[in-house]
Amino acid sequence: MKKPVLKVALAASLTFSLFHAEAALAKPSEVVQAQPYKVFDQRIVNKVNADNMYNHIEHLSQVPRIAGTEAEKQAVEFIKSELESYGYKPEVQPFTFLGYTPPSAMELSVSELGGEWELQPFTYTVSGDVSGELVSAGLGTKEELADIEAKDKNALEGKIALIKRGEIAFSEKVLNAAHAGAVGVIIYNNEEGALNGTLGEANDSYVPAVALTKAEGEKLAAYIDNKQVTARLKVEGAVTEEKTSYNVSAVKEPTNRKKDTGDVIVVGAHHDSVEGAPGANDDASGTAMTLELARVLKNVPTDTKIRFITFGAEELGLVGSTHYVNNLSEEEINRIIANFNLDMVGSRDAGDLVMMTVDGEPNLVTELAQASSERLNGAPLPYEQGGRSDHVPFAEAGIPAALFIHSPTEEWYHTPEDTIDKISKEKLQDTAEIVGAAIYERARFDNMGPKPKKIKKEKNQAFYHNKEIR
Repeated sequence: MKKPVLKVALAASLTFSLFHAEAALAKPSEVVQAQPYKVFDQRIVNKVNADNMYNHIEHLSQVPRIAGTEAEKQAVEFIKSELESYGYKPEVQPFTFLGYTPPSAMELSVSELGGEWELQPFTYTVSGDVSGELVSAGLGTKEELADIEAKDKNALEGKIALIKRGEIAFSEKVLNAAHAGAVGVIIYNNEEGALNGTLGEANDSYVPAVALTKAEGEKLAAYIDNKQVTARLKVEGAVTEEKTSYNVSAVKEPTNRKKDTGDVIVVGAHHDSVEGAPGANDDASGTAMTLELARVLKNVPTDTKIRFITFGAEELGLVGSTHYVNNLSEEEINRIIANFNLDMVGSRDAGDLVMMTVDGEPNLVTELAQASSERLNGAPLPYEQGGRSDHVPFAEAGIPAALFIHSPTEEWYHTPEDTIDKISKEKLQDTAEIVGAAIYERARFDNMGPKPKKIKKEKNQAFYHNKEIR
């Protein structure tokens, strides 16, 4: 989950906190009947077991669960098996997407200049073995390349362009150079540290492209200044191809069909992770919590359908959840009254639990969770504006939805350090109790709360994953 955008920091403004505290105290009372803890919450709280969640996280985070890989498929089988052990009949929904396999090897050699280079690939770069004169192309903008070609119309034809990071997207730099005839591109950083970038999406016009550090790039630029230098760039194993990922779902039907409200509550998380990251917190924690809530809620009496879902390919831009929502009928969408999205809910090193809605406004999910949090912990959860997780497609379909996450997020998410030892059982327990009690408050028999207000259907790409591409 490339995580919260348009966030408002919790500690940034006392006024903000007081405003939402007032909202937290006023709103829930309009939605739920105020009842003391242990009247109905104990049916959920007494069953939640943090050890179960921790063990599931440990199992899922042995290796990265990249969408479309065998590791993801094994995770899907595990989730399906666990749901079956609770008495569910889970369904697996496959879907295809355009997936990328990064290079298995990269080489750069420069005539008369030995040594090793700290090469980094750009996501969606293509494979190739190219040779040619290495020429400096500034920032790689159309204007700069036009100036270069004005002096020599074949300045980049059949050559490898050395370009500095900045001003325009990496993809534009590569395409500009390719259109000018370059057979390869090397982009070096404009700040210290490794350059980890993406070209955004696949494109048949790309040429092999790699990244260098600032120091290496400046060394290379100085070396080729006023000198004709030949280089060879080799990228192997980079492939863009159609792959398959999966959503896994299970349904708890109303206990008594005669009292079925016709409403549906969806609770879920994404089960995939990113390349190189075991994804213990992001998002094996949310997946494990979804499984635990499925177990806890399986046999409690309800008059509302509860659907438990784990989504694939969230890290690639909410692909699984978007596919799921897009394949719902209008009638099914209208029946879903709430989406509880669990993403990064167990980090030892992250901040406090918050909720995020796409528009920053309260809805049925935030109101129910604020009420359960106040009953269990004495204070309502705050909410903020934020997207970039699987609640976004639901919200865009007009369904009340919120992301549950600890904020600020830990520094090591999306890294090899996202491991089981960073997981807090206390945070798992607390979050599961709040979410579980909130769901049950709405789903239990004869709840008299009003119907939720549907929100405006509006797609906003800013709330999807928008990785750094400049």
